[in-house]
Amino acid sequence: MPTATINQQSITVPDGAIIIQAAEQLNIEIPRYCYHPGLSVAGSCRMCLVEIEKMPKLQPACSTRVTDGMVVTTNSPKVKEAVSGVLEFLLINHPLDCPVCDQAGECYLQDYYMKFGLYDSRMNENKIQRHKAEVIGPHVILDTERCVLCSRCVRFVREVSHSNEIGIFNRGGQSEIRLLPDLVLDNNYSGNVVDICPVGALTDRDFRFQCRVWYLSKANSVCNGCSRGCNITVEANRQRPHHGEGRRVMRLKPRFNKEVNQWWICDVGRYSYKFIDDPSRLIQPLEKKNGELEALDWKSAAQRAVNRFNEANRAAGTKSIIIAASPQLTNEDLFLTRKFFGIDLGIEQIDFRVPDRNPSEGDNFLLRADRNPNTRGAEAILLDEGGFSLAQAIESSGNQQLKLLYICEQDLAKKLGAEMARKFMGQFEYVIYQGSNENETSILADLVLPAATYAEVNGTFTNFQGRVQKITAGVELLGDALPAWQIVCKLAKAAGLAYDYESAGEVFTDLAETVVEFEGLDYEKIGDQGAKIAESAPVRA
Repeated sequence: MPTATINQQSITVPDGAIIIQAAEQLNIEIPRYCYHPGLSVAGSCRMCLVEIEKMPKLQPACSTRVTDGMVVTTNSPKVKEAVSGVLEFLLINHPLDCPVCDQAGECYLQDYYMKFGLYDSRMNENKIQRHKAEVIGPHVILDTERCVLCSRCVRFVREVSHSNEIGIFNRGGQSEIRLLPDLVLDNNYSGNVVDICPVGALTDRDFRFQCRVWYLSKANSVCNGCSRGCNITVEANRQRPHHGEGRRVMRLKPRFNKEVNQWWICDVGRYSYKFIDDPSRLIQPLEKKNGELEALDWKSAAQRAVNRFNEANRAAGTKSIIIAASPQLTNEDLFLTRKFFGIDLGIEQIDFRVPDRNPSEGDNFLLRADRNPNTRGAEAILLDEGGFSLAQAIESSGNQQLKLLYICEQDLAKKLGAEMARKFMGQFEYVIYQGSNENETSILADLVLPAATYAEVNGTFTNFQGRVQKITAGVELLGDALPAWQIVCKLAKAAGLAYDYESAGEVFTDLAETVVEFEGLDYEKIGDQGAKIAESAPVRA
């Protein structure tokens, strides 16, 4: 493990580490365009030049390994002059698009010009004009005039997505990024080229001209698109905090987690957030009267629901009640669902496994066929060996008259098909739907309880690897919608039970003391990168 000195600071790094990585550990910023830790080293932009003692020429920090006794200077006049010269070359033909460029505010070219440049152009010739705002795929627009030829996108499609749609064509001053003949940038991970582009050459069609980045608030969360649980930031427009003021969540961006998704997310997860601000959002409790859904306040809605549970239990016992939970719910939601319905009300028929007539497919990288973020958590919290099977109950639809069905975040009509869903739900005298958005299933329900989306709540998901990861509210609750665990607390209060939880963290503390696999975990241990659950028994009775 060599020890080197960078800007008078000593550091010991693993053998094979490069200077730019060592500097990052010391919080020393070395400018770069082509270097990205998730891609191979290109060494083409020459922005990361540094001065090394006893070496006559400046060396690129992205490709020079640290050796024992090495003395590096990153901020000498010689280095600053070289970086300034590179910037001047890059800016010779760069268009003055900053006022209309989506990258403004997070552009490396802007940042480094302010730090190393601040000069007037010496070029009197006309700039070379190239392709502007060219659609190269369903999610990405290319502006070759803004490109600095860092080749990050080229290396990404070769090394990460392995789709090879992009290349560098021509030579010298005519070099430019282009699509390969007869190809479009249409792979599961195309949006990542926008994330890694250091300038405004590649922009996101979905985000384009929607919001300036300095108006965005950011919250660490976890993608709910599949059981991988990719780490993301939910980025929302601070100027639109309330419903009806336009789209609040503007984009999802990947957040680095070495154990889960590294630097990337798939396009399925990236663009799956539209339902959060969709007009179909449920924002108040509703009860069906004369075939029409009418608004209720929460106190009345909770009391109606509890009254129906009591009536069903008195008439036919708990065997006439089914709870269809969901792996879209957080661990905290699922725990209180089991505690209230399963333990306090004594309902044994609780399950979340609804057969899907049109199952999704995964790929060989991040995207998984299971499109739920918390299947592993639901298995640990809800399932008992040899317990109730919702799939069997659905298959035997019509064989018995049941009293009450409580559905959590499950669009049965979409999963089972409209006909099968109607047949199954038609067995019940009363149906309660708890969810975030109106759908064919909620329309068939007798009572609708509006739930918050994952972007509006705090809590945890457990991915397929058993890693518990925190989600954080990125936007405010819409209307009267509540996190599912708070809905359960309202039902418990209406039933005369004292559920005095004040936060999702308090619920998780109770969960960790009850469910064996979560034993010893708390929010502090989970942190920003998650923590593995124990590979042990499911649930203590």
